[in-house]
Amino acid sequence: MRTTAWYDREEVPMVPRVSDAAGPSVVVLGGTGSLGGAVRRAFEAVGARVLVVSRREPEPGEPVSWAGLDLTRAPSGQLAAVLAGAAADIVVNAAGLTHGSTEEELSAANAGVVRTLVEAAAALPYRPRLVQLGTVHEYGPVCRGVGITEDLPPAPVSAYGRTKLLGAQTLLRATRAGAVDGTVLRIAHLFGPGAPRAGLLGTVARHLASHRPGPLRLEPLEGRWDFVDIRDVAAAALAAATAPRVSGQVVNIGCGQALGVRRLVERMIVLSGLGVPLVEEPGTGDHPAGPAWQRVDISRARLLLGWRPRFGTVRSLRDQLAEAGAPDRVVVARP
Repeated sequence: MRTTAWYDREEVPMVPRVSDAAGPSVVVLGGTGSLGGAVRRAFEAVGARVLVVSRREPEPGEPVSWAGLDLTRAPSGQLAAVLAGAAADIVVNAAGLTHGSTEEELSAANAGVVRTLVEAAAALPYRPRLVQLGTVHEYGPVCRGVGITEDLPPAPVSAYGRTKLLGAQTLLRATRAGAVDGTVLRIAHLFGPGAPRAGLLGTVARHLASHRPGPLRLEPLEGRWDFVDIRDVAAAALAAATAPRVSGQVVNIGCGQALGVRRLVERMIVLSGLGVPLVEEPGTGDHPAGPAWQRVDISRARLLLGWRPRFGTVRSLRDQLAEAGAPDRVVVARP
C-alpha cells in the first residue's frame, strides 16, 4: 500500500516518525524520477525503509512511501522536519533538471535544492550520509583521449553543468567544514531500462518501439561518450551510502570507456530487428550533438566504493529496448 502525504510549502509539516523496523532509513529526493526510482528500488532490495520526497506523485499502484514537497520552494526547516520524521540515516539527492528550462530554473533545481538539503541536514541533531547524484557535465570538455579524473578542475560550458557543479560545491564545502557528511557521485550518460526517456538513447528506444517506425532522424552522431547502466548507478549510490572513506569526496561513476554514439544507435536498430534508416542531419533531431569526447576514470570508485559496472553494453541496450515496449522484436545478441 502506498503511503502519501502532501506538505504545503507555507507550513512546516508534523511528520510522524517511522517505525524502528530493521534496515536503514533512506530518503530519496526526486525519487519519482527515472534515476531516483532506480535508487529507491536498489535500497528497498536490501531491506531499507525508503521515503520518496518529490513534487510529482508516484505512479498509481506503486508501493511507495511518498511525501509531496516542492523542493525548489520548500524552506530548509520544512525539509529538516521531513528528514527528522523519517529518522533518515541516508539521503540521496536525485532531484534536478537536465534541459528544456531557463538557467534560473536549472539553478533552483540543481543548486538551490542542494543548499536547502545542506541547511536541513546541518540542523539535525545527528549526521545522515548525504549522497549527491552529480554529472560528468560538471567537468566540461576535455581533449580526445583524456581520461577524466576527479582531480580535473571543473570547467562546465552548459547551464546544466554549471548549476550541477554549484550544487556539488555547496555540499563539499559544508562537508569539509564539518557541518554535514556528504559525497558527490559524478555520473556518465545513462542507459539501460528505466533510463530517461527524453535522453538520446531513450528517444531511440521509443522510436524503435513505436508502431511501424519511419526513419530515425538525429543530429550528427560524431561523439564518443562514457555510458553507464542506470542499475549500476543505483548500486553505486547504495555503496556510497555506507562507504567509510567517501565523505567529502567526488567519485566518478561510468563504464570507463568512450563509446561511439553512432555505434550505440546502430546497435539498437540491429537489436530491434527493424530496418529503420538512420538519418543524421544538423537541425533534424531533438538532441544536440553533445561533447566530442568523454571517458571517466573509475579507479576511485573501485578503491573507495568497491564498485564497478556489472552490465555490458549490449545487455543495457537490449533491456532498454524491452522496457520501452519492444520485447517481441528484440533479437537476442551476445554481449
